[in-house]
Amino acid sequence: MPSRVSPIDRIRAEIDDRFGDPNLDLAEALEDVARLSVRLALQTVLEEEVTEFLGRDRYQRHDSTGEDVHRGSRNGHSNLTIKTTSGPVTLDRPKLRGCHERFTSKLFGKRVTRTKPLEALVISAWVRGLSDRDVKAMLAEALGSDAALSPSTVSRICRRLKDDFEVWKKRDLSDFELDYLFLDGSHFRMHADARAEPVLVAYGVGPDGKPVLLHVAAGGTESTDAWADFCEDMVKRGLRSPLFVASDGNQGLINAVETTWGRALRQRCLIHRSRNVIAKVPVEHQDEVKLAFWECFDDIDADPGQDAVDEAKRRIGRFATRFRGQFPSAVDAMEVDTAALCSHLRLPREHWRRVRHTNLIERTFGETRRRVKVIGRLPGENTCLTLVWAVLERASAGWNGVTATPVTAAYLTRLRADLYDPPSPDLTGNGDERTGELTDTAETTNGVGETSDVDEATQAA
Repeated sequence: MPSRVSPIDRIRAEIDDRFGDPNLDLAEALEDVARLSVRLALQTVLEEEVTEFLGRDRYQRHDSTGEDVHRGSRNGHSNLTIKTTSGPVTLDRPKLRGCHERFTSKLFGKRVTRTKPLEALVISAWVRGLSDRDVKAMLAEALGSDAALSPSTVSRICRRLKDDFEVWKKRDLSDFELDYLFLDGSHFRMHADARAEPVLVAYGVGPDGKPVLLHVAAGGTESTDAWADFCEDMVKRGLRSPLFVASDGNQGLINAVETTWGRALRQRCLIHRSRNVIAKVPVEHQDEVKLAFWECFDDIDADPGQDAVDEAKRRIGRFATRFRGQFPSAVDAMEVDTAALCSHLRLPREHWRRVRHTNLIERTFGETRRRVKVIGRLPGENTCLTLVWAVLERASAGWNGVTATPVTAAYLTRLRADLYDPPSPDLTGNGDERTGELTDTAETTNGVGETSDVDEATQAA
C-alpha cells in the first residue's frame, strides 16, 4: 500500500483483507476485525484531535479563515503501543512541527494505560450512528474518565461515521444485474421497554457469481406493506428484476415478491422449512425425519429443469406416505408451497446447494445479535441499522458466491428469456425457435410451476 495512505485507511484495508481471506471462517474473521476495530476507533480519535488542534484537515494548508491556527503541520507518525484486555494495540501517533504550542492528546490522560471491557469500544467502532454523547460515554467506559474528548472532536467523528451509511443506503442500483436475490429479516430491540422490531435485508448475486449487499432498512413489521416498500425502494433506485428470489415463508414477504417480481422464480428457504417440519416431530424422531427431509432434495440425478423438479416432488410424496401416519402435522408443513421448495432445481446444477437457502444472512444476523447483547439495548433505530449494515457490509466481502462459467451464464440467459420474454404461440406449425425444458417455468403466476399456497402456521420461520 502506498506510504501516503493514511493510518485510518490502512486499518480499513486490513479489515477488508480479513473478510477476503479464504482461509478464515466468518467467526475467525470477525474476531480479527474486532481487534482491528479497536485500532480504527482509537486511530480515528487521534487523527481528529490533530485536525481540531491545527484547524484543518489532512493535506489542507489553511483553515476556513485562510490562516494557520497553530502555524504548524503534520510530520509523519511514530509508534504508540497501549495495553488492552486483548493484548497490546499499536497506533500511529501523529507528529507535528512548527507549532506555537505543544500538542497533547486528550485521549490518553493520566492513568489511561489499560482498557476496560473491550466490546464497548468495538461496538462504538462498528455502530456508525451513535450520538455524540453515546460515543463520548463509550470511550470513557473503555478508556477511563481521564480520556476526555472535546464535543467538537466527538461531533466530527460521529458525522463522518453516520454519513457512510446514509450515502450507502441511497446509492444507485441500476448497475447491478442480478441472477439471484435473497431476502430476510431479523428482530432487534431498538428502544428501551419496546418490542423487538424487524430489520429487513437484501443481498444479491450477479452474473460474475459474487454476492453484494443491496439494502438494509427498518420494517416496523414484516407485513406485506413493509416488505413491498422495501422492495420498491430498490426498484426506484434502479434495481432490475432478478431471475430468482429466495426467502423464508413469511406471507407478507411472499406477497411483496410476487407483486414486485411476479415472473421471477420464487424459492422457499429449505433450512427454514426443515426447521418447521422437524419442530412438529418428537425429539427422539427428529434425526430420522431430518435425514428424510434432505433426501428429498439431495443427490438428484435428473437434468436441471422440470425433470429435476418432478423427481423432487416424487420424493416429497414418498416422504408424506412414510410419515403421515406418525407425524401428520410435519407432513402438512412439508406439503405447503412445494413448488417453491423445488425452484432451485431449475437452475444450473452447480448452483443448487448455494441458492436454496438464505443462510448467509442468517449466520451474520446471529453474529450481529451476539454483539448487540454486549451493549444491552441499542440507542435507537438508526444505530441498530448502522450496526447491522456495518457487520453485513464487511462480512459480505468474505461470502462465497456461486460458480460462474460460460455454460452457467448461457443457461441462466435462456431461463431469463423464458421467464420474462416467453415465446409467442406458433400459428404456423413450424415450432418456436426457443423450445425445450426451460419454457415450462413460465407457465404459472409464481414462476415455479404451480400457484403458491402458504400455510399461516409456517409463516414465522
